[in-house]
Amino acid sequence: MRRIVCREFGPVDRLQLVEEPDPVPGSGEVVVAVEAAAVAFVDGLIVQGRYQVRPPLPHTPGSAVAGRVRAVGADVDTVSVGDPVVVLSMGGGGFATDLVAPAWAVSPLPDGVPPAVAATAVESYSTLTFALSRRVRVRPGEWVLVLGAGGGIGLAAVDVARAAGARIVAAASTEAKRDAAHAAGAELTVDYTDLKDRVREVTGGGADVVVDPVGGPAAEAALRSLTAYGRFCVVGFAGGEIPRLPANVVLLRNRTVVGVDWGDWARTEPEAASALVSDVLGRVARGELRPPEPGCLPLDGAAEALTRLGRRDVVGKLALVP
Repeated sequence: MRRIVCREFGPVDRLQLVEEPDPVPGSGEVVVAVEAAAVAFVDGLIVQGRYQVRPPLPHTPGSAVAGRVRAVGADVDTVSVGDPVVVLSMGGGGFATDLVAPAWAVSPLPDGVPPAVAATAVESYSTLTFALSRRVRVRPGEWVLVLGAGGGIGLAAVDVARAAGARIVAAASTEAKRDAAHAAGAELTVDYTDLKDRVREVTGGGADVVVDPVGGPAAEAALRSLTAYGRFCVVGFAGGEIPRLPANVVLLRNRTVVGVDWGDWARTEPEAASALVSDVLGRVARGELRPPEPGCLPLDGAAEALTRLGRRDVVGKLALVP
C-alpha cells in the first residue's frame, strides 16, 4: 500500500509518500481500498500542528474516504468483500490506497453516488445536517446566512438549508464563490462589505440563523445581523482568527450562540452518528441533497491540495484519487 505520512508537525510540503506492506484487518475491522479521499481544511491544520488535537506521529491525514471493501476481520458481518462503502475515520488515515477502520465506522455507499462525491460530501453534509437539525432546528421559510459559502462546508450549509425549506443568503469573498453558492441554492449572495446592514436589508429584518465556518471579523457583523431569537452556529475558523463575540449582542433580542462539533458527537455517540451518515448518503442518492463534483488530484498531490485550501482559493471541495 501507499500512504501520505506526516512525521513532524510543520509545513504541508514536508509530507511524504511512502510504501508499506498491505494492512491486515484485526477482529472487528475492515480494510477498504480507497477510491477517493476527501481533503479538508482541518487536515492542513493538523499537519501544521495548529489544530486543538494533535494526533500521535507519524500521522496520515484524511478522515473521509469512499472505496470498496478489500478484507474483513473476524466478527464482522455488516459488510462483505467488494462492497462499495464510505468511511468516516476520526483518527485519520484516509490519504492512502488502503484504510483500516472499525466496522462501525463503515457505511454502505448507495448506487449512483460517485466515490469522489461521497467522500467529499459525507463529513461536511453530516456536520451541517447535525448543525441544522440537532444543534438548531431550521424551519421552512426562515432566512439562513451562510458565511464562507463558496467553500466545501459553506456549500453544504447552503444545500442542507435549501433542502430544509429555508431561504439562504450566501456570503463569499469572490464572484466565483458566490456563483457556486447561488447554483447550490442560495436565493441571494453578498460580499462582506457592510454585512450586517446588507443582510438586514435583503431579508427584510435580519437572518434567523447564521452558519459560520470562517470566524474572523465577519462573525460579529453576522451576529448583529440576526433578528430576534436568532441562532448563531459556530462551525469553525477557516479564516484563522477566532472571534470574540460580544455577550451584550447575544443578550439583545434573545439571541443564541451554539457550538457545532460533529467530530466530538460522532466519537461519543457512534451509533447515532452512523445512522445520520447513512441518512445523508441516502438523501444524496435520492437527489434530495445535491453535492457538487469535487476537483480531483492524485495521492502525491496531497501537499498541493492542502496548500490551495489553506490559501482559500478553492471553490467547493478537493479529493485525492489514489
